[in-house]
Amino acid sequence: MAGGSPIRNDDALMSSAWLDVLHDAIAPNDGKPAARVADRRTARAFAITGLCRLSGGASQETWRFDLVEGDRVTPLILRRAPGNAPSVVGSGGSAGLAAEAALFGLAAAAGVPVPAVRAVLRPEHGLGEGFVMDRIDGETLGRKIVRETQFAAAREQLAYQCGQAMARIHRIPASSVPPLRVAPAAAELAHYRGVHRSHETSKPVFELAFQWLLANAPPAPAHPVLVHGDYRNGNLIVDAAGLRAVLDWELAHLGDGMEDLGWICVNSWRFGRPDLPVGGFGTREQLFAGYEAAGGVVDAARVHYWQVLGTLKWGIICEGMAHSYLSGAERNVEKAAIGRRASETEIDLLELLVPPPGTSLARKTGTS
Repeated sequence: MAGGSPIRNDDALMSSAWLDVLHDAIAPNDGKPAARVADRRTARAFAITGLCRLSGGASQETWRFDLVEGDRVTPLILRRAPGNAPSVVGSGGSAGLAAEAALFGLAAAAGVPVPAVRAVLRPEHGLGEGFVMDRIDGETLGRKIVRETQFAAAREQLAYQCGQAMARIHRIPASSVPPLRVAPAAAELAHYRGVHRSHETSKPVFELAFQWLLANAPPAPAHPVLVHGDYRNGNLIVDAAGLRAVLDWELAHLGDGMEDLGWICVNSWRFGRPDLPVGGFGTREQLFAGYEAAGGVVDAARVHYWQVLGTLKWGIICEGMAHSYLSGAERNVEKAAIGRRASETEIDLLELLVPPPGTSLARKTGTS
C-alpha cells in the first residue's frame, strides 16, 4: 500500500500552458468565453478530451478529463469550488481546497495511498480555487465494493489496509499541516446539538443519544492529531487488489484519531452488510490490527463513542436535508430522499445504546 508522490510536475505538466487549454474547454460551463489560448503552438500541443462533470459532491465540483499531448494521454481529475467561486474555509467544517491539496502531499509522503497532485490552481489560471490530480482506476461506489465478486479478494484485506492508512494519517506531525479547525468531542457535540435545535424537530432517540454522549464524552486529547474527517466506504478507490486511494479530505481537522475509526463503522456506510461493521467489508478486529501494525494505538471505548456520535451526526445531516426541502430552501429531490434516512439512524442509535435483554452495554459495543 504505497503512497504516491506529493506533487508531480513532470515533463509537459511542468508548464501551466495546458491549464489554459483546460480553461477554454470548461469555460462554456462557467458562462465565460473560451479565449485563454492565444498561442497557437499551445493549442496544437495540448488537447482536453472526455471532459465530464461527475455526479455527487454538493460542496465541491469534480471533473474528469484526459490531457492529450501528442501520443501521450494523462487521465486527470479537476477538483474545484462550485461555479468557479472561491471556496469558503470553515464553511460546513471545510478545510478549504488549498489545504486539501497540501494534505494530499503530506499523506503521500507518509505512505497513505492518495492521487498525486499535478497542479494547484492560481488566480491567473481563471479556473477558480482548486487543484488537478491523477485519476486512479478503481471503484468508489460503496454498494459495488461490498457486493460485487470482482472485489471479493480485496474485501478480505480492505479493513486491515484502512487501519494502516488511518494510523499513517494520524502520525503525520500536526505541526506540518496547514491551518485546520480543532474539533474534540465536546465541540463536535455542541455544534451538532445546535444544528439539530435549529431544525425545530422532536426526535426522542436523538435526545437519548445527546444525553449519553454528554455523559460519556472523553476528554480532549492532549495532543490532537490530523483526522481525515470523512474516512468511509464511498470515499475510497478500491480495485481487485484492495485500497488504491483515500479521497475527499475537505473535512480534515485536528482532533481524536479514534474519530476516523468510529466513522467508518457507522451503519450507513455498510451498504446492506450490517454484519461487517467496517464499511460493510470487514471486521473491527481487522481494522484494529491494521491500525496497530502501522504504529497506532486503539482505544475501543473511544471508537464506540465516535461511532455513536458519527451515527447521530449523520442523522442530523439527513434531518437538515429534509428540512431544507420541506422549508422550500432547496427543492432538490435527491436531498429529500436522503433526508428520510434520518429515521434509519434512530434505529442504529438504539442498537448502539440500548442493549438487548441479558447483554451489557460493554459487550454490545463490540458487536454493532
